[in-house]
Amino acid sequence: MRLIGDAGEQLGVMSLSKALSVAEQKNLDLVLMNGSSKPAVCKLMDYGKYKFDAIKKEKELKRNQKIIEVKEIQLSMTISDHDIAYRITNAKKFLSEGNKVKVSLRMRGRQQAYAKTCIEVVKNFVSKLEDAGTTDKEPEVNGRNIIVVVNPKKA
Repeated sequence: MRLIGDAGEQLGVMSLSKALSVAEQKNLDLVLMNGSSKPAVCKLMDYGKYKFDAIKKEKELKRNQKIIEVKEIQLSMTISDHDIAYRITNAKKFLSEGNKVKVSLRMRGRQQAYAKTCIEVVKNFVSKLEDAGTTDKEPEVNGRNIIVVVNPKKA
């Protein structure tokens, strides 16, 4: 097997028993890094410290990670202008915080016959959000609902 020292230097190709004796002399652990290569690659290291550093690094990555939430705004076919303005301000606030906004419109009863009008209501709403976010695709009809997701613009 190929042995790598604790400082990253190559110690050469040697047998398993010799590599174990070198690890024992230096009071370190012999860790298999790549067993599929010919010869296998092993490294001398303090495995407890290595695991501790890996867990610490993983926690740091989780702490710095930004979790994106999806906020939902519900509309109706007969929504008034004031209600639209109120929902637009909320949607812009959500987008400025870096969250995605799911705009949904539920069609009730006879409104399903006028799906094109409902799509226009959603398109009109999304067009008023153009300065704060963008959409990947057109509003789509899912049964009784019309749904579109608005992503925040990159700063």
